[in-house]
Amino acid sequence: MKVTGIALVPPPTAADLPKVTPELLASVLARYSRSNEGLASILSKVDLAHPDESIDRILKFVDYGHASIGGLTGGLAIALDGVSMWLAYKIFEIAQMADGQESSTRYITMDAANLPTAAELGIPDDLAPRWNMVMARSFAAYHAEYARLDQLGQSQPELVRLPPNAKPAVVNRIRKNYALDRARYFIPLATRTNLGLVQSSRMWATTVKHLDSLAHPEAKRAAQLIRDELVKQSPRLMRHSSAEKSYAEQAAQELGTSLRLGLERLSTAPLADQVWVKVDADAPPWLREEQPIAEALRHRANRYGYQGTATRRMRVTFAWNNMALAELRDLNRHRTGHRYTPLIQAGFYLPPEIKHGAHQALLDEQAALTRELMQRGSASYVYSLLLGAQTPFEHSTQADKFIYEAELRTGMGAHFRYAEHLSAVLREFFTQVPAAKGWVVEGTAEPE
Repeated sequence: MKVTGIALVPPPTAADLPKVTPELLASVLARYSRSNEGLASILSKVDLAHPDESIDRILKFVDYGHASIGGLTGGLAIALDGVSMWLAYKIFEIAQMADGQESSTRYITMDAANLPTAAELGIPDDLAPRWNMVMARSFAAYHAEYARLDQLGQSQPELVRLPPNAKPAVVNRIRKNYALDRARYFIPLATRTNLGLVQSSRMWATTVKHLDSLAHPEAKRAAQLIRDELVKQSPRLMRHSSAEKSYAEQAAQELGTSLRLGLERLSTAPLADQVWVKVDADAPPWLREEQPIAEALRHRANRYGYQGTATRRMRVTFAWNNMALAELRDLNRHRTGHRYTPLIQAGFYLPPEIKHGAHQALLDEQAALTRELMQRGSASYVYSLLLGAQTPFEHSTQADKFIYEAELRTGMGAHFRYAEHLSAVLREFFTQVPAAKGWVVEGTAEPE
């Protein structure tokens, strides 16, 4: 695992660009909020040659909490190389106010050599050989199915849904994606990936505190590396980023729930699709919603258009019983609202092009290893999961954000399984909000 950071903080004036550190900027803006001097006057009293002394003087004078100014540090960018897919998922779950990107499965190394060691992940020593074997067999299954599906796409191009008159390079890319998108369910969740996030020092401190409170050695190691990097930019604020009792207690309780549900529901059989949608459009009697749904939606040129109060004020919670981790990794990145999953294997998804029976021995071995880790109460059970593991997943947000997600995940180039999941939720949403049906653009996930 490797962590690097870059400060992306614009100063009050262009002339100060090389000089104003994130923490100095935050302290100056905090002083600004407690003064009528004006920003230019405050900056004139700052010794840019000795920023630390200036920060200390301001902090002593203003007397404010670290959280109240942490968000004033602007964007601090951190890149994490070589973290597991599980840790990348967890960081996106925690850092709900961050902007970020993760390496696509289309561009990372699919090989057992691209895994952390069992010791790094906290897998018990006596189970390490067994874990290594299951991981190697999983990658072998991925490569075998990828090669078979790639050949199938060449012999039966109608399966790949190629656009008319596509150039050879486009045909090759879409066919490769067709094979990868169906074979990827054998990829281990422990596979190394990379991610980069941008957020304020305040949110970084919360993220690091949360990571440091988890039971996973990889999370604690990441917390230390991120803290070491951010101390260079925001030393005072990062003092508040160590593990904390409330975070550790909630993490322990959530792990306990996951272990209990995981042992109750562990299965390699595919779960049939079920969805649950709850729409709440209620409002206080003195501020009832007056805008028709059509007026909230019909003026948009595309999904990026601004929606009206009828959908912005409407709360929506939607959930699936069977979200494969392959899809969860992306749907988890929709930052609005709250997302929750116990992250268990209640079933195992494979697309119709892949026969479950051909890989049942591998899936049985993988499930048995997961069961053993859960029975031992080990948080490392997450690293025995493959991307085909199906888990319940819930997301609560507002209707305008939900509509954007549904249009995005069924639109041009969307993964076929995203489209199935979001289409199912949309159907239930329309039964509860029928006036939205004519104005929400449900796509067909055609390739691009």
